[in-house]
Amino acid sequence: MQILQNISLKPYNTFGIDVLAKHFVSVTNIDDLKNILKLKEFSNKLILGGGSNMLLTKDYNGLVIHINMKGVEIVSDNGDTVWVKAHAGENWHQFVLWCIENNYGGIENLSLIPGNVGTAPIQNIGAYGVELKDVFDSCEAISLESNEIQIFTKSECDFGYRNSIFKQDKKRKFIITSVIFKLTKGQHKLNINYGAITSQLEASNIKKPSIKDVSNAVIAIRESKLPNPKEIGNSGSFFKNPVISNSQFKTLAENFNDLPSYPISESEVKIPAGWLIEKAGFKGKRLGNYGVHKNQALVLVNYGGAKGEEILNLSKLIQKTVKRLFNISIEAEVNIL
Repeated sequence: MQILQNISLKPYNTFGIDVLAKHFVSVTNIDDLKNILKLKEFSNKLILGGGSNMLLTKDYNGLVIHINMKGVEIVSDNGDTVWVKAHAGENWHQFVLWCIENNYGGIENLSLIPGNVGTAPIQNIGAYGVELKDVFDSCEAISLESNEIQIFTKSECDFGYRNSIFKQDKKRKFIITSVIFKLTKGQHKLNINYGAITSQLEASNIKKPSIKDVSNAVIAIRESKLPNPKEIGNSGSFFKNPVISNSQFKTLAENFNDLPSYPISESEVKIPAGWLIEKAGFKGKRLGNYGVHKNQALVLVNYGGAKGEEILNLSKLIQKTVKRLFNISIEAEVNIL
């Protein structure tokens, strides 16, 4: 383990923003992590996982700790259900594929989501009708204050829409080191009624889909809509889908009869932020070497060489315009540093 100086974070964030870390260290085990956290000479510490859910806007004048702990193991297996432990540094999509190869079901709808396992619970990642909380059993996390490991159960994580206790009361107080997932074996409950999964399966003439079929369908859909971060810098969906009251929706629908919505309770509906952004005229808008992706208005992109501050200013303009046109506030899903 070596602490490096003046390291570019461009390879460590999917937006591909080139900023410098004054100090940088990559940790591969808990003991090294504990030792690093004990160091008093670094008052400012930034925890970095897969770098998929952040926008870096300036150099970091402190210590960047890259969580690079690897490993996947079976914790328990009762024949119908398997509990799988994955360490924080595992790539999320590769972990999903590993589960599918072993016929462990429940996370196939979450295929191709960028990032690492350790950051997945923080924002309760979700896609195509499935959220991380649906397969979450527990996680281990290290306290930045006490340097001790603590276990968080599903109820203790207080999961919500793109939300958890790690974005609220425990924000910047813990580092997740591993996660245990509760997955099915054989008797899989497929979720194929959200988005275009059913039509994608039908196009492939698949009538009795397996979890691999569902994963392949999700991958095909995502690849058709979302840019590959290795080719065009991005962090996936930049904004959360806003939730509004039924009364506000009815008022808006009088002026926008094609306004889509998804009921989440008796009194509230979720509105696709991408639809709002597209209606506001931003889909495909390019400003030099950054802009909004041509196929998905939720995705802000760095075509190469853009500054984080430029992308941040674009996001603020989008928020301001959507608020003016629809009286709806859309919140950034990414962390802005």
